[in-house]
Amino acid sequence: MKQKYIFLWAVILITTSLSAQKADKITIAAAADLKFAMDEIVTEFKKNNSESIVEVVYGSSGKANTQIVQGAPFDMFFCADIKYPLDLHKKGLCATEVKTYAYGRIVLWSSTLDSSKLTLTNLTDPSISRIAIANPEHAPYGERAREALKSLGLWDKVEKKLVYGENIAQAAQFVVTGNVQVGIIALSIAQNPEMLKNGQYTFISDTLHEPLEQGYVILKRAADNKLASRFADFMETDLSRNIMKKYGFVLPDKK
Repeated sequence: MKQKYIFLWAVILITTSLSAQKADKITIAAAADLKFAMDEIVTEFKKNNSESIVEVVYGSSGKANTQIVQGAPFDMFFCADIKYPLDLHKKGLCATEVKTYAYGRIVLWSSTLDSSKLTLTNLTDPSISRIAIANPEHAPYGERAREALKSLGLWDKVEKKLVYGENIAQAAQFVVTGNVQVGIIALSIAQNPEMLKNGQYTFISDTLHEPLEQGYVILKRAADNKLASRFADFMETDLSRNIMKKYGFVLPDKK
């Protein structure tokens, strides 16, 4: 009988330990435009949560959304287009309401051309033969780039020049490496210190495309994960908000 109780207590302790481990780790699916800002935010969060594990997987919002629908083990979703988490919420896959965390901007960036003097119309110039954008079929920044070009009647004129990145970070990388002459990329990436040292950018009017409203949500699998809730709360602090602003994100109350 004594051995039976010892066995039961061992099972309880192991179960409790596994639950604690689970609660001390979160995996976040995040839009690629958040790479630099989110890395800083996680670093700051870890200063007071040193025993916790926060893993961030960056990629295109559309692909992350598909993975979540198919059961990928993400606890939170930070998306460059709020329509995706709203759709997940409708499907019953979220533990919280969707919250807008920022609005993004698109810019023209180049390391070889004077981007400060470039406009979208200049992209039709024969001297510009390769232009990088994120794939508009699943990347919100690519979708907005397409909308802006179509607004000015330029899409058909430049479509053959376009080189598609799997996400906005890869599109930016194409320009950084010199594989293409200019890119339509996220301001949040262009604001990275290394990008600022190696190139220039100019804003694309946000009247030419739908807003890049970005939202996050705690997913259903993390409904009882206290670390996910703490991280969500940390996103609302002045420290996190200032990091977001540093990378060019427009916060909801400043829109």
